[in-house]
Amino acid sequence: MAQSDPTRLPHVTQAALLDEPDFLRELVQQALQTLLEAEMEAHLGAGRYERTNARRGYRNGYKPRTLQTRVGTLDLLVPQDRDGSFSTELFGRYQRSEQALVLTLMEMYLQGVSTRKVAAITEQLCGTRFSKSQVSTLTVQLDARLQAWRERPLTAHAYPYLTVDARYEKVRQGGQIVSQGVLLVSAVRDDGYRELVAVDVAATESEATYQELFRDLKARGLSGVELVTSDDHQGLKHALDRHFQGAGWQRCQVHFSRNLQGLVSRRQRAQVAEDLRTICACPTLALAQEAVRTIAERWRPTHPQLAERLEEEIEACLACLGFPVSHQRRIRTTNGLERVSQELKRRTRVVRIFPNRAACLRLVTALAAEISEEWESGRRYLNMEEGRHNPPIAAEPARSAAD
Repeated sequence: MAQSDPTRLPHVTQAALLDEPDFLRELVQQALQTLLEAEMEAHLGAGRYERTNARRGYRNGYKPRTLQTRVGTLDLLVPQDRDGSFSTELFGRYQRSEQALVLTLMEMYLQGVSTRKVAAITEQLCGTRFSKSQVSTLTVQLDARLQAWRERPLTAHAYPYLTVDARYEKVRQGGQIVSQGVLLVSAVRDDGYRELVAVDVAATESEATYQELFRDLKARGLSGVELVTSDDHQGLKHALDRHFQGAGWQRCQVHFSRNLQGLVSRRQRAQVAEDLRTICACPTLALAQEAVRTIAERWRPTHPQLAERLEEEIEACLACLGFPVSHQRRIRTTNGLERVSQELKRRTRVVRIFPNRAACLRLVTALAAEISEEWESGRRYLNMEEGRHNPPIAAEPARSAAD
């Protein structure tokens, strides 16, 4: 008798979506089952029933496995191969972030800052009521793994491009609810792949905070930095000057555009954004400077402050012109890292207010590790060979013009 396809999800109508409480669990289960099948196909070099010379083995049925998640218990079937060489990383990677979320909910409940709904969710996920000792044991185990990831050696020969950004989460501290900065640093390695190299939670986004962050990165092996992209935070810039001397600083073009749009009326903002796009699209620094002069003179009669800031600050946004053309689009803004921040926010929204800093750091680290591992197993972000064959456009150092 032929074995049924475990990735096939039964037809679900709109009514079933509204009335069936298990729909989301079934949807997640089907998605993860599909990932398992894709892993097996990649391992064997062939799909189900596919005849090909590239095949490296054959399937041998399935092994049942359950996975505890926030949407309930998932019943999965792990594909097996005849020689037993197939191994999946899905469970370890998925459960790490799930454990971090569940532990955070547990802590909220135990500290009396949650609702009965939170207690019901955690009991459903864990299958039982829990005690402080249980939470403590689970926390020690997970925190050790996450700390090891945060402190892992950075072994690439060079990390030419860094992007630095921060976002904020609400955390209970000393009986009050305060904002804590989640500091993120991503890097493009010399092989062209991206990696999240630093995650931290700090009380303030200050020069001292960034000094400590960059000092730790260098101690772990970060080297070969040629360009750092960030917003215009003064403490961050001063820390970059100290720890990455000789590297260029690229001011995020999107952040600068938003800053300038704040100087004009709402109906004029679209024109300011278009003018900035015109300048930043120039292929050489000389052409960009000519465009700046023309645009600044057009705005000067009605908005002299905008014209002055454009002339004085734009060059920091053009540091990317000193690097290979094929790299410029991805190093001129912090957009790539901000998408990571958006994903973190989507996942931390479940918590709303963290019971303490450790809980916040635990969850954002688990999620960051998950994202970084996906980057490293996915497509290459930049072709670094193109950079070696196409010398960068000569440009004046952008940082001195910005300080």
